[in-house]
Amino acid sequence: MADTVADTRRLLSKPQTLNDAYGPPSNFLEIDVSSPQTVGVGRTRFTTYEIRLKTNLPIFKLKESSVRRRYSDFEWLRSELERESKVVVPSLPGKAFLRQLPFRGDDGIFDDAFIEERKQGLEQFINKVAGHPLAQNERCLHMFLQDEAIDKNYTPSKIRHA
Repeated sequence: MADTVADTRRLLSKPQTLNDAYGPPSNFLEIDVSSPQTVGVGRTRFTTYEIRLKTNLPIFKLKESSVRRRYSDFEWLRSELERESKVVVPSLPGKAFLRQLPFRGDDGIFDDAFIEERKQGLEQFINKVAGHPLAQNERCLHMFLQDEAIDKNYTPSKIRHA
């Protein structure tokens, strides 16, 4: 009987303080995909999205950052993570080949509703990936989230805590 009393005593937690309840979270990583902008004309037309990051995780060199990325940049990140890490990488929202056909009654991949749907899918993707502790060690993720331009000729490597 004495063993069970000792075991349950270990489970008793200290009461939550106001600072615990309302203070800053111990570790956080917030990533928003927003502000889609379509640029270019004709076959060189594409949409970019703002990727805003806020974190207090020590592994990220910038605690706040904002970069613009297009869908093909997300594809690059996904293929790099699949090749370089042990992470099971989630899929991206679909490529939308049918939306790229001519003579559609809408704007195809530049239709506002499609862009909004894709933006939400990209935000889910990047939050799942960036929230994974093994992915957080990959140089490609840090470049994608925090460097103005992605150096696609980079040397894959692991990031060490700053």
